[in-house]
Amino acid sequence: MALNRDAGYVLRANRTDMSYAMSGLVSVILGSALGGIARYFVSGFVARRVGETFPWGTLIVNVSGAFTIGIFGALAEDNASLLAIPDTWLFAVTGFLGCYTTVSSFSLQTLSLARDNQTAGAVGYVVLSVVLCLAAAALGFALVDLLR
Repeated sequence: MALNRDAGYVLRANRTDMSYAMSGLVSVILGSALGGIARYFVSGFVARRVGETFPWGTLIVNVSGAFTIGIFGALAEDNASLLAIPDTWLFAVTGFLGCYTTVSSFSLQTLSLARDNQTAGAVGYVVLSVVLCLAAAALGFALVDLLR
């Protein structure tokens, strides 16, 4: 299972034609722009609905991103899939999901909870994030397997 398509694509691009690298770069830029916009709206929507005392918005973004990457990863295993095409992978996974999900916000919010003496909240957030994101990615793979 070769889910990290980014490095191999760049190596192939260097051996053939720089237009492939530019095409990949454009795919990542466009995906990142859309992923950032989606993250802004989803996280903000959740925060407005449930408040910001706990980072529910980031948690929802990361879990939904993990679910989506599980689906995309499973689909990419089929060489006939659109996601097996390097530019599509770079757009959807490296760009969109790379910008949509965030470890940096997760880290900052966990640290903020801990610094505010909310140790149980910080630990709970880490455990919830890891467990739910792993489960969501596995669910994405299972859903694709079920629909095949």
